[in-house]
Order: sequence, then C-alpha cells, then structure tokens
Amino acid sequence: MTGTHASNQRSSSSSAESAGSKVLDQAGMSWFLATARHRVENLFEPGSFVEFLPPSERVVSPHLDTFGLPSAFDDGVIVGRARLDGTDVLVAAQEGQFMGGTFAEVSGAKLVGLLRAARDNAELPRAVLLLLDSGGVRLQEANAGELAVAEVMRAVTEARSAGVVVVAAVGGRAGAFGGAGLTAATCSAIVVSEQGRIGVTGPEVIETNKGVEEFDSKDKALVWSVVGGRNRRLLGGADIYAEDSFDGFRKAIGEALKRASPFSLKSLRAEQKRLAKRAKRFAACEQAVDMWKELRVPDPAAIRDMDDASFIALLEKHGETSHDAR
Repeated sequence: MTGTHASNQRSSSSSAESAGSKVLDQAGMSWFLATARHRVENLFEPGSFVEFLPPSERVVSPHLDTFGLPSAFDDGVIVGRARLDGTDVLVAAQEGQFMGGTFAEVSGAKLVGLLRAARDNAELPRAVLLLLDSGGVRLQEANAGELAVAEVMRAVTEARSAGVVVVAAVGGRAGAFGGAGLTAATCSAIVVSEQGRIGVTGPEVIETNKGVEEFDSKDKALVWSVVGGRNRRLLGGADIYAEDSFDGFRKAIGEALKRASPFSLKSLRAEQKRLAKRAKRFAACEQAVDMWKELRVPDPAAIRDMDDASFIALLEKHGETSHDAR
C-alpha cells in the first residue's frame, strides 16, 4: 500500500527532532509538515500530554532487523493522554515519516491497547483521538499488519458501543490509506485538511495495477480532486474541514468531539441509506467537478484554488455538503 516505502527515519533521534523543529518554525506550525511528536506536543494544553510506553521503554518491532532496516523506539506510534481545551482525551499519533506510518505488530498493538483501555475503563477519558498518518500495512510485517488493522477497527466499534467518542484527524504527508482509511471510516467523526488524503487504495497502487491511463498518480490535481480533503468533505467522506495549522486542527477536533452522534443500529442504518443515495446520485459523474456540480456548489471549478477561509465559508453557506455518508 502507498507510503510503505517512506524514509525510515527514527522519530526518537535528536537530529530528527532538531530538523523537525526548524521545519515546523518555517512552516508556521503546519500540521502537514509536522512530525507526530510535534503534533502531540503542540495540539494540547501545555504540559498535559503523558505518554504511555515512551521511547525510553524501547518497545520496537521484532521484525525490521531481519530485513536490515532501522527500528524506532516507539515503532512509529505515540499513545498517551492529554487535555484539549479543558477536555481530557486519549490520543494515538502515527508517524508518517517512519515506514510510512504503517500498521505492524507493535504499532498495531499500541493502537488496539489504547482503544480497549478506553472501552473497559470508565475512569479514563471518554474520547479517543486518532491522528492518522499512514499508507496502510507495513509490507515487512504484512500478516501482523493486516491483523492489526482488523483488530483496530473492531476496537474502535467496541469503544464507540461503550460510549467512547473516537475522532480521526487526517492531514499528514502519508494521508490515510489502506487500513488507515478503513479505520477512519469506523470513527465517530473525521477531521480533514486540504492536504489530507483518504482512501482505501493509494494512487500509486491504482496506477501499478490498472495503468497510468486509468489513474496517473503523478497528476497531483487529479489525485487531490479524488482523494483530497476538500472532495472528501464535500461528498460527506469527512465531517469537519480544518485549516492546515495546529489552531485549525484544535478547533476542528473540538467541534468534532461536541458534534459526534451516538453509535447505534439506527445510526448505522441511516449511514447505509445515505451512502446508497450518494452512490446513485453520483453514478454518472466522471470527475470530482461533476460531483460538485451535482451538489449545486457555486462555481465548482474554483474549489481547487480557494484559500481555506473561502472554502470554509462555502461549506457554512451550502448546507447540502454537510451530511454523513462515509
């Protein structure tokens, strides 16, 4: 799955942290350019984040050394608890710059453990944030990774059934593809930025299997119009749109925590009904712009060039774009 062959940098190394700090300063606190550690350090109230199984515990992949690949002391997933604008939350953040943020034995177990703890312990926060940044399953640990995705999805639904709100936030370099895209779809709500990409199969995989004539993964305008955050938000594949900044994601996640609807058989049936309606409505559309026209969005061709403020204003005025159907 796409993102699996991302650079294998150690998120725990001091040199990477130093370089990340410089990039973050230059980016004006861009969510897209930030590392997972910068996200958990800057999203929440100062000093409120407490990490479970920190790098000092040396919980690493038992498999990467076999392939001559470097490991990370957190295996690319940070888990812990924090406070967001007065609300206590549990949080898991994937490091998209380590092995593409992929699901594997250790990283998957950390995600599952956090969600099951939220399900079983009423004294823990009743909200879980999944800061997704992943290309899917780690190919070097494919069997364990596939199992991890299934267990994470089950853990999300079980946590939601127990009254826990689970919010996915997508805006990193790896996006949310494969297992991450499936996991996002099981959450109570999805927050996405323009840079966020959500899908089951990544653009490179589609091109490899179907040919460049079917889908040119190097055509960035095509990629973003299909799996990018704005299209996902307009079509109901994401619930809340965020500006690419920590303030933007903080505000959007806070809104998602308040708006999340209860999880029940009734809500699932409503989702299926909306999804069937959406599939029928857009069946004849060949491009994203065609779907935006069908939604009666004013000047749909201008969507790609809007700044975030203008796009958010459009969403607020055009109520038809605000519906669930993931």
